[in-house]
Amino acid sequence: MTISSTTVKVSYSGNGSTTVFAYTFKILDDDEIQVIIRSSTGTETVKTITTHYTVSGVGSSGGGNITFLTAPTATQTVVLRRLTTPNTRNRLCS
Repeated sequence: MTISSTTVKVSYSGNGSTTVFAYTFKILDDDEIQVIIRSSTGTETVKTITTHYTVSGVGSSGGGNITFLTAPTATQTVVLRRLTTPNTRNRLCS
C-alpha cells in the first residue's frame, strides 16, 4: 500500500501542561511514528511508546494524536516524525 503525503514531520513547543499533540499524516502502525523531545540546547531524546506516550489515529488519513504521560516543559520541543520502511520491491524493480 502506498501512503501519499508530503508532510513527514510536525513540531510543537511544550508548555508544561499540554499532553496531547496532533500529527497530520497517515501511519499504518504505531511504530511508524517517532516521538522526539528536543531540549533547549538541541539535544534530542527519542521517547518510547507506552512508557512515555500513547498513539491514536493509526490508519486515519487525517492523522491522530500523541498523548504524553507527562507534559513536555516550556524548554522542550516535541517533534513527531513519520517513519516508514522504503518499499524494497519497487526499488529492486526500478
